[in-house]
Amino acid sequence: MPVQARRLIRKMRGGAQAHLIEADDGHCYVVKFKNNPQHRRILVNELLASSFLHYLQITTPETALVELSPSFLEGNPGLHLQLGNRKVPVEQGRHFGSRFPGDPDRLAVFDFLPDVLLSQVANSPDFLGAFVFDKWTANADGRQTIFFRASVRDGESAGAGQARFVTSMVDQGYIFDGPKWRFIDSHLQGLYHRPMVYHSVTCLDDFQPWLDRMRHFPEEVVDQACKQVPREWLGEDEAALEQLLTRLLERRKRIEYLIEDACGNARGASFPNWTGSGR
Repeated sequence: MPVQARRLIRKMRGGAQAHLIEADDGHCYVVKFKNNPQHRRILVNELLASSFLHYLQITTPETALVELSPSFLEGNPGLHLQLGNRKVPVEQGRHFGSRFPGDPDRLAVFDFLPDVLLSQVANSPDFLGAFVFDKWTANADGRQTIFFRASVRDGESAGAGQARFVTSMVDQGYIFDGPKWRFIDSHLQGLYHRPMVYHSVTCLDDFQPWLDRMRHFPEEVVDQACKQVPREWLGEDEAALEQLLTRLLERRKRIEYLIEDACGNARGASFPNWTGSGR
């Protein structure tokens, strides 16, 4: 069931012209609209990516379908998309929402951390898992992520955890080369712009356990994710989406090659300790 938009908070940065909106479930969502400037297929990519990342156990926001009713749009006349000199109204209906990790008035969220803090991120291995995911899905964008403080438990200790920075993978709209829905492979695709997150990598084994999870990624997870996509986002693209996901499943066999090729070619910059041995 979709959640209902009830309060417009602010416009976000980025080419999709997303907006931060509070919904009737009490959560706030970064909402990308189905008539966004990047194409409605971006929403399909985001929804599929969320399901896949959760299965792979890589930290990413919860998502929801956010319903914008006629009354909400009438009550927020400033909500629009800017296309050149034109202001385009946002369409009513269901849109893609990525949950904000807390109260936006109280929680500070960053898209950059200095090296001394980046090296202390509690779930920093997720950058390696995200790299596997981005190679599999041919993410044409650099790896996007956010950081915020959260309570993290060390080991199996009881009681409240320690407040530490965590990272969460966001903006997956350009998997499958964005709206083009194709697989174009380059060793630069999907890289996070801070190479230090990859400096521990020497061989394929360092990409475990995500590599094994990818090799054996269940078709049922892909099918279930596809069923969650609203038909209004697809239009006449249902057959194209089916063909895309068939090719995605076939790419499981190539994941080791894609990673080895990327790490070898980017060795001097992002993977200075890559040897390729160790398996």
